[in-house]
Amino acid sequence: MFGYPEAPKAWWLTRGMARISGVNLPRAVVEGWLQREELEDLIARCASCRRKADCEAWLMRSGPAQTMPDFCPNKPGIEALVA
Repeated sequence: MFGYPEAPKAWWLTRGMARISGVNLPRAVVEGWLQREELEDLIARCASCRRKADCEAWLMRSGPAQTMPDFCPNKPGIEALVA
């Protein structure tokens, strides 16, 4: 199991955005189509984002999504993983 105790909120938000997009980040790492360093970059990018409240609100009202919100700095990285 992957966890990021130094940035738990960023991990939760990154994982939530990925999940809504149909991507399982831990599985992506285990299966080798996402490197651990790339996952760490996604989480760091989220941790430095100033729109966490917007992200939380979007996640709470979204079901499976075709596209992520444009304000998300991880949009290109996560959408590139969508099968």
